[in-house]
Amino acid sequence: MRAQLMRRTLPSLVLGLLFLSTPAMGSCLDKYQELLGQLQKQADIMQRTSLLLDPYIQSQGLDKDGLKEHCRERPGAFPSRDALQGLGRWEFLRTLDTTLGRVLHRLTALRRDIPKAQDLETLNRAKQNIRGFKNNIHCMAQLLPGSWETTEPTPTDPGTSPSPTPTSDTFQRRLEGCRFLHGYHRFMHSVGQVFREWGESPSRSRRHSPHQGLWKGTRRMQLSRKNKRLLPRGQLPR
Repeated sequence: MRAQLMRRTLPSLVLGLLFLSTPAMGSCLDKYQELLGQLQKQADIMQRTSLLLDPYIQSQGLDKDGLKEHCRERPGAFPSRDALQGLGRWEFLRTLDTTLGRVLHRLTALRRDIPKAQDLETLNRAKQNIRGFKNNIHCMAQLLPGSWETTEPTPTDPGTSPSPTPTSDTFQRRLEGCRFLHGYHRFMHSVGQVFREWGESPSRSRRHSPHQGLWKGTRRMQLSRKNKRLLPRGQLPR
């Protein structure tokens, strides 16, 4: 019996350790690139619908009679990718931390619609993954210039609205839960894309303003024309 229990819990423990961030053990990764790579990998895993959304759809019977087609993210429930890409690094981390806090609260509310122990284990594992990811967010905040505590709170994104209050109707409540989870996985996909746009150091970014690139191109043309005018008569530019 003990061996059978170990076989059931070992995969969960392994996955949990994967998401167990170093702050829970008393320290953080102090290398920016390693921590950024870990955040990217975590976001890639957390966006997989097979870890949360798909089991929920099956357990709630929403995979029958075309009900799955109604399981689509409610507009404005989560920040869009464009909204996330428009934030500075501090604002992005704070928005991410706040949004995942709301996700944890909502996952707790979904427990009443999940009767099976196996499905509850899946839900609890997802919550553990989110907590580990949030810890790594705070680790990354320590590597950025400035201070997490002194940064002004990020205003709510105009395109983001709180999740709807679960209704008393069982079917509608389950459908809202499905839509919420669909939005969560999409949100984590966008988060991973943003992290991949970060630069090689805490103070640098790969993204450049299009106006900045246009200004540089114009400046190079002006200098080129100026150099041509300064060439002695009869001398060809190399």
